[in-house]
Amino acid sequence: MKALVAAALVFSGLPALAQTPTPQEAKPLEPGREALAISYEKYALPNGLEVILSVDRKLPVVAVNIWYHVGAYHEQPGRTGFAHLFEHMMFQGSRNVADDVHIARLEQLGATDLNGTTSFDRTNYFETVPSNHLETALWLESDRMGFLLDAITPEKLETQREVVKNERRESIETAPYGAAREKAWHALFPLPHPYHGDVIGSMKDLNAANVDDVKDFFRKWYAPSNATLAIVGDFDVAKTKALVEKYFGTLPSHARPLRPEVAPVNLTAPVVLREEERVARLPLLSIQWLTPAYLEEGDATADVLATALSTGKASRLYRRLVLDKELAQSVSATQQSQGAQSVFSVDVVARPGVSTDTLLQEVDAVLDEVRQQGITPEEIARARTRYDTRTLAGLQSVGGFGGKADVLQSYNHFVGEPNYVAQDLARYESVTPEAVKQFAQDTLRPGARVILHAVPPARRQAPLDSKERH
Repeated sequence: MKALVAAALVFSGLPALAQTPTPQEAKPLEPGREALAISYEKYALPNGLEVILSVDRKLPVVAVNIWYHVGAYHEQPGRTGFAHLFEHMMFQGSRNVADDVHIARLEQLGATDLNGTTSFDRTNYFETVPSNHLETALWLESDRMGFLLDAITPEKLETQREVVKNERRESIETAPYGAAREKAWHALFPLPHPYHGDVIGSMKDLNAANVDDVKDFFRKWYAPSNATLAIVGDFDVAKTKALVEKYFGTLPSHARPLRPEVAPVNLTAPVVLREEERVARLPLLSIQWLTPAYLEEGDATADVLATALSTGKASRLYRRLVLDKELAQSVSATQQSQGAQSVFSVDVVARPGVSTDTLLQEVDAVLDEVRQQGITPEEIARARTRYDTRTLAGLQSVGGFGGKADVLQSYNHFVGEPNYVAQDLARYESVTPEAVKQFAQDTLRPGARVILHAVPPARRQAPLDSKERH
């Protein structure tokens, strides 16, 4: 089922419910950036359901996109994985939709970009349908929002529990570096922080889930007051409002549940983990720092630095570790922006015969350069271009990952302003070489990080290349 595809995203840590930065007034858009101006209408039904409408008549299709403001961040201790498990349950049928036909029904109508995903702080469901089938899509979404409880059975729960457990085996327990990465993540977010648990949950917690737990989860978090419906594409506004009222307006609701208040983690000493890698044949060095939450000061700076470090053959880490010294098979740097607290990571896979300690010395040498000298204006300009291009490319679609409906939902979720895209990209214009230098000094400190050495036993490591110098 398509929801299974989405499960691969549960570890991507898509931006989560933020600590609500204050919306800023957008500057006038520069010529050529008109696509960043997204016209929309936002209103709420009496039961609390938020609705965002945005007309886009490039193609005769409509994206229907629902975000429930709940993710792994909201789970209770001992009940990890519930938000993601529930995402699977939403495709299992409801009062008026037979078991396992939700996806097939939409596909028969010509739906595309049909999926569901879960992150730490939100869960979403979306599809793009031909405009003349908008009513059916709205009915299907409203039916599972309002009448899923009627169709939940122990058998369905057991089926999806096993599906999710298999996903966990594939993505963590039998995946290269999966088990070691999980330990590093747990070290980065010690209990009781809700980010400690993986989005997909633990085997123990998944096994402990019962039907009553699932129903309680639905009653608390899947009310109209805790959801936002976005409709984007070629549709008639008045008729669509009537359809939204018809299918969602009568659903009962309650006050929106409160978001848990959790103190941020503050690492005061380095944590070094040395794990025996059971799957991969090459050693991995992974270094992680806690960084500002999505859209907070420093988040865009971290994005720019990550790009300068590892995107493209001219990037600093790639050039030094892969091209010049031939120590690494691959290298990546990322800012994983999240609502409560983000994570900046550097991952390096060694070439045969190269130790992770050697890699650490080389990475630290590059970071020391940044701490002392910053990066160049040209590197910053390349990063800005990358983010501009990616965003503008996404906005060419009304639905799907990074499409216009998703963008509107994301900004509405984080700052309460669906059309925040221009302000978001403007953050990158304010990043300077000095800001990057300061960020590396203040945040990417050697004494406040988790360092993972995931090394296969010598007998299982890839053989040395005849050209290998180490």
